[in-house]
Amino acid sequence: MAIEHGTYPYQLQKTGASSVDINRKNLDEAVDQGIISSQQSEALFQFLADKAESRPRFIFTHVLYYLGGLIAIGAMTLFMNLAWESFGGAGIFFIALAYAGVGLKLTHHFQQRELPIPAGLCATFVVCLTPLAIYGLQQWLGVWPDDSVYRDYHRYIQWHWLFMELGTLAVGVLVAWKYKYPFLIMPIALTLWYLTMDLTSVLTGGEMTWELRALVSLYSGLLVIGIAFWVDIRSRHTADYAFWLYLFGVVAFWGDCPPKNQTANCRSFSTSASTF
Repeated sequence: MAIEHGTYPYQLQKTGASSVDINRKNLDEAVDQGIISSQQSEALFQFLADKAESRPRFIFTHVLYYLGGLIAIGAMTLFMNLAWESFGGAGIFFIALAYAGVGLKLTHHFQQRELPIPAGLCATFVVCLTPLAIYGLQQWLGVWPDDSVYRDYHRYIQWHWLFMELGTLAVGVLVAWKYKYPFLIMPIALTLWYLTMDLTSVLTGGEMTWELRALVSLYSGLLVIGIAFWVDIRSRHTADYAFWLYLFGVVAFWGDCPPKNQTANCRSFSTSASTF
């Protein structure tokens, strides 16, 4: 069922019925026929219009929201470069904390104004900063085990990413529990995928063949798809929390077919595929 509000249609689910287009004129006709009162018509229209405004849709404003949010997230994750290393561990840690504080402040600001899309993007930005903050903290404390740098986190499978991944999962679950925005599941799903690869590296002593990695990826994908199905059933009347779990589960299940020039401890192909 779609409620037309100017150029902003609102989608409603009605089991067992095809979609129906409803506009303000239809509600006025219902008032004329005594089905609902004029007060009910106005209240219903305003309610649906407000819902339509907050629902993610392919409109210019929402595209700008996601474009800006993904640029900020990408700048602090996939596109980090060696220049950041000049800040040292302490510098990286406190910069990440400062950015996270700003992100939480903006999340609260947008939540108070009932703008769920920018609020969800800002909350996701905070979760995506977690591995950077943990990396900086480990560098600062002198417990980082080798000369690898943060930008390798999204490229190579290594055992010492585990602390960053477990910390990201903890922060992600906490922030998702507090704010309950579906986009927050994206970094959680991606981190779960990374975690399975790095745990396999630990259990095999770093000796990973492509056959083993493909097998782990296949069963991990099946597991994530199963979790997504359970989440989908539990949340089908609230919001679409399962989408990102389905996406990364399917990519993990099907997408671990590497180019010939990659090594078995490289995960950049899979990450690029999921990002695409």
